[in-house]
Amino acid sequence: MSSTETTGVAGTTGTAQGGGGFGWWVRNSRTLLKLAFPLILTNFAYVALTTVDIVMLGRLGAVEIAAAGLAIALFNQLRTTGTGLVTGVSNLVAEARVRGDRERVGALLFAGFFWSTVCGVVFCAALLLIGPLLVLLGQDPMVVEKAGEFLIVLAPGMLPCLWFQNLRHFTTGLKRPGPLLAITLVSVGVTIGLNYVLIHGKFGLPAFGFVGVAIATVTVFLLSFLAFVAVLLRDSVLRPYLTSPGARRWNGDAVRSVWRLGLPISGTYASEAGFFSVLTLVIGSLGVEALAAQTVLNQIVYIVFMISAGLSHAASIHISEADGDDDYATARRMGLLGTAWGVIATLLVALVYLAIPDTIVSLFISAEHAGNADIVALTVTGLLIAALMQVFDATQNIGNGILRGIGDTAGPFRISLVGYWLIGLPAGYLLGVTAGWGVEGVWTGQTIGLAATAAILLVAFLRRVDRLHRATSSAPVPRSEPS
Repeated sequence: MSSTETTGVAGTTGTAQGGGGFGWWVRNSRTLLKLAFPLILTNFAYVALTTVDIVMLGRLGAVEIAAAGLAIALFNQLRTTGTGLVTGVSNLVAEARVRGDRERVGALLFAGFFWSTVCGVVFCAALLLIGPLLVLLGQDPMVVEKAGEFLIVLAPGMLPCLWFQNLRHFTTGLKRPGPLLAITLVSVGVTIGLNYVLIHGKFGLPAFGFVGVAIATVTVFLLSFLAFVAVLLRDSVLRPYLTSPGARRWNGDAVRSVWRLGLPISGTYASEAGFFSVLTLVIGSLGVEALAAQTVLNQIVYIVFMISAGLSHAASIHISEADGDDDYATARRMGLLGTAWGVIATLLVALVYLAIPDTIVSLFISAEHAGNADIVALTVTGLLIAALMQVFDATQNIGNGILRGIGDTAGPFRISLVGYWLIGLPAGYLLGVTAGWGVEGVWTGQTIGLAATAAILLVAFLRRVDRLHRATSSAPVPRSEPS
């Protein structure tokens, strides 16, 4: 094992014994952000795909926004669940890489493809069957009918979407996420072009209207995956992993490892996404305008969420390395460091929300379009609530990552059940429906649930890392760094 493998990226682990103080936080902030930054940029580019869709739909009308928004919310619910199942591939690959076990790395890639394929087939079928049930849940029949048309086209895109996510986590575990950014940026340009052509009917093609957005999305999912494979096969470092014997044959241990680590992560992701999806259904029962406003607000918040997603993955990988060296002082500091950067980033964005909410909303939906004035007003109000909500959302997301890095994947799932479902959902329903606050009440309850989840996750991380440190050393975990 080389010195870089022992110490991790830029000497992340082992720094507890070699010094502290302000210099440690500066050095490791650079280290953390060096890995997080390309992940964040890739996340931004990836979310730009759906952002383009929402912006295009915002020019078509309230029913189209609401219908496509409902379909996209259901798709994202299952996509997030499937992504969670292969998220652990990055941690498992990182551990195998540090040990120099190339065959294990290839086997984990195969295992990730196996589970993403299983999830893709099952979830595609679920999306095609769920449409009629939405009317029973209080959704507008016209919106449900159009959402069903959208899902018939969008559902098959689940397979290439999850295959892409498996490759994404595989390359992240190898600390070579670079190809992701270039591919996703190109995908954004292709999405814009396809949306324009398919919605309005250009170059001799028929005008598919809002269903053209679904056709464009599925096409881009497939092309992105194929492009990712092509890029990796040309990479001299990554190609041997893809072409290794382990990547082409069944390995029961690797398949079980991905399942064991990924299942609770998937449960946590499903719990979080389900929380937002159920609240979306509650909001949908309040009217088409409320659902359209929720669609736009969700997309705005989702963009900012990508910052914490990159920080969460980066912190998780660094903590996994520290955990492998039994360096729990560094693991603790890295968890706090990742959380701090998430709070700083979202507070800066919150200032923008508070300063120019109308301008931000106008980027997504045209106020001049007939019937859109109420949607714009509702979304502006929601954006002011989101200024606080996204801080807690980022903290809970990073909390999931740092707990995963320290080896706890079941804890975040249990915590999500409490924070989202026992606190957030009842609060949203009571404030929004029972108290009559409407969509603003649902958003406030959502904020309460995220705040509770974030607090519990952070406490759970600190307790677990302290317990692990006591088990390996009689020295107390440093609570602060000497100046």
